[in-house]
Amino acid sequence: MMIDFVPDEALYPFESRWFDSSVGRVHYIDEGAGPPILFCHGSPTWSFLYRHIVEGLRGRYRCIAVDHLGFGLSERPENFDYRIAEHSTVLGELIDHLHLDGFVVMGHDWGGPIGLSAATVRADRVRGIVLGNTVFWPIEPLANRAFGVIMSSRPMQRRILGRNLLVERFLLGELGHTLTEQEAEHYRLVQPTEAARRGLTFMPKEIRAARPLLDRLARDVPARLGRKPTLAVWGMRDMVFRPKACIPRIHAAFADLDVVELPHARHFIPEHAPGEIISAIANRFP
Repeated sequence: MMIDFVPDEALYPFESRWFDSSVGRVHYIDEGAGPPILFCHGSPTWSFLYRHIVEGLRGRYRCIAVDHLGFGLSERPENFDYRIAEHSTVLGELIDHLHLDGFVVMGHDWGGPIGLSAATVRADRVRGIVLGNTVFWPIEPLANRAFGVIMSSRPMQRRILGRNLLVERFLLGELGHTLTEQEAEHYRLVQPTEAARRGLTFMPKEIRAARPLLDRLARDVPARLGRKPTLAVWGMRDMVFRPKACIPRIHAAFADLDVVELPHARHFIPEHAPGEIISAIANRFP
């Protein structure tokens, strides 16, 4: 299943590109020239989340932002298992297809584990890392685990499918006052039907189900990527990945780390503070 939605060029002024992965057709953008930066989104977003950052950086970097299968303009293949490990495998295929070398990977939300999982097995080709309100270790806090259990229940799974709950309540519930109606529609209209939202239903389950992958990343990220130049840009008002719990873990994993605190930003930091993120990346990776 492909998505019949054409983004407004005024809001998303990029050329759509496509990659036929081993399991489905992946949409991505590839803008600018220079050192490559790969942007990985989480749930329930898509590459639209990074539009301001890509616009701000494409004059000096090659900016690649992907839509994971089941998200954005990418295909919704029926035979795909929409789990973090599988998303990472597909991302790795795209990295290899584009022959990326010396690249920086940025991950937000589930985009962190997806991007880092692909990066750890290609560590020799990774220049640096940007972490934005994400994790690469098992998700232990009770509130997060409770969210996973509740959102995995049959009633909530039906609401994710039937009412687009993750977009309407959690994404737009946080960003509604900061987005125009047209911007909000760009998040809604790429998940237009129940069939299109199937991939979203897996994400809350992954809080528990992805533990083996997250256990591995907790070991592999420090071992294989721990000496790479790293930047953490953190929304300090995030109630999902709280800074007091997460930032010390990141400090412990990376020897060459800069942290930029975004004092007024909540979870979806590319929407809240794109200018600060653009400046932080440009300063960290000149």
